Amino acid sequence: MLLPNITRNMRAVADQAFSRAAGATLVEGNRVRLLRDARENYPAWLEAIGAARDHVHFENYFICDDATGRRFAEELMAKAGEGVRVRLIYDWMGAFGKASRGFWNRLRAAGVEVRVYNPPRLDSPLGWLSRDHRKTLAVDGRIGFVSGLCVGRAWEGIPEKKLEPWRDTGIEVRVPAVADIERAFAQVWELTGAPIPATERARAGGPEPEGPTALRIVASVPATAGVFHVDQLVAKLARKRLWLTDAYFAGTSLYMQSLRAAARGGVDVRLLVPGGTDIPMLKPLSRVGYRPLLEAGIRIFEWNGTMLHAKTAVADGRWARVGSSNLNLASWMGNCELDAAVEDEAFAAEMEEMYLDDLERTTEVVLDAKRKVRAPGARRRRRRPVTSGGGNVGRAAAGAMRLGNAVGAALTTRRVLDPVESRLMAASGVFFLALALLAFLFPLVLVYPLMVVFAWLAVVLLYRSWKLHRENRGKRNRE
Repeated sequence: MLLPNITRNMRAVADQAFSRAAGATLVEGNRVRLLRDARENYPAWLEAIGAARDHVHFENYFICDDATGRRFAEELMAKAGEGVRVRLIYDWMGAFGKASRGFWNRLRAAGVEVRVYNPPRLDSPLGWLSRDHRKTLAVDGRIGFVSGLCVGRAWEGIPEKKLEPWRDTGIEVRVPAVADIERAFAQVWELTGAPIPATERARAGGPEPEGPTALRIVASVPATAGVFHVDQLVAKLARKRLWLTDAYFAGTSLYMQSLRAAARGGVDVRLLVPGGTDIPMLKPLSRVGYRPLLEAGIRIFEWNGTMLHAKTAVADGRWARVGSSNLNLASWMGNCELDAAVEDEAFAAEMEEMYLDDLERTTEVVLDAKRKVRAPGARRRRRRPVTSGGGNVGRAAAGAMRLGNAVGAALTTRRVLDPVESRLMAASGVFFLALALLAFLFPLVLVYPLMVVFAWLAVVLLYRSWKLHRENRGKRNRE
């Protein structure tokens, strides 16, 4: 009887560690369905919206004003016309150039409550760094969806351009964890304006169990790093397998060390990333971090389809994560993200089976005899460029972080640089040399923009200081 007691104690400690890392408790009694690609996710979303009787809470990085987006818009407007409370949040930067103002105004005119996260503001010059990258839907407090899919034709495929559907993953959740999805939505809704009335929140949802699955809803906001702590913990606790899929991988040095340590400890660590890219100039940056991972024994696979946009992990056939978070600093620290961490052997087995199916459409990246990173057969096959479906900002951020990490390491000597980073050093050196030459020949070209930026920052700080002072004085007067 001693071993079972030890096992139970260890599981209790692990559960406590996950709860603290994620900032989310484990919710028992859910029914969870794995949904692959738009062909399974979109119909399930539309069916749930169509069956709504009380409210629809839809939060997505962007919705395109195309055939796919208009199909969703029509369904949302129809439910609002029936008296259902429909609330929609989209991200300003994510939706930039993908939907016109008229698209959102039509939704508003039909009764849909539409809010935008973090639009440009003169009093917040760096506000654009924080994005609402979540992709969630909750209906009547009883059915919810967590995924990596935005809403647009790219996810369904564009036959006339011979572009296959984007590869992505989501899940359907039925009570009681839907209450946590709705609480996460309410949190961002309040960040964008007046909160959801407390009376409405109180009557939403139901605690009754509907299935055998336990999961956590990990809802992160800027500077909380809940998903990062979970990813770190999983990398440290994995004993047999850790299979990762990520659209814009740019792991921090700390996370990369955890993956390498796991692989050297005998864990089968695999990383599946896109092969195609919507920003070709960033492709070299995507491979900068490969070499140390490969040398540690981690296997890396590049997707051969149009675009791999999924963000998932599965470990030891017991734990899995599905959601919106990429393995990069923007998702871990800068964005509002939402993921479901599922602790269920049957679900993890389904995730592993799906992962192995995906590997059938990949090319494995290896180190050749001269220790150079290469993808076998890559020179013989030209990849079709990926049309923009919303990955530009994320991939640009991932590439910028890799570049920043490499340049920072070169200047501070805090870590040993890999030979593959020599190109980044050269490109960065040429860039700064060009800036220096420009400043020498035409100093005003740099001085005037900097003067405007500094003046803007000064005005913003003075305005916010005055505003806080006025609020504090008003508070003292009320007391």
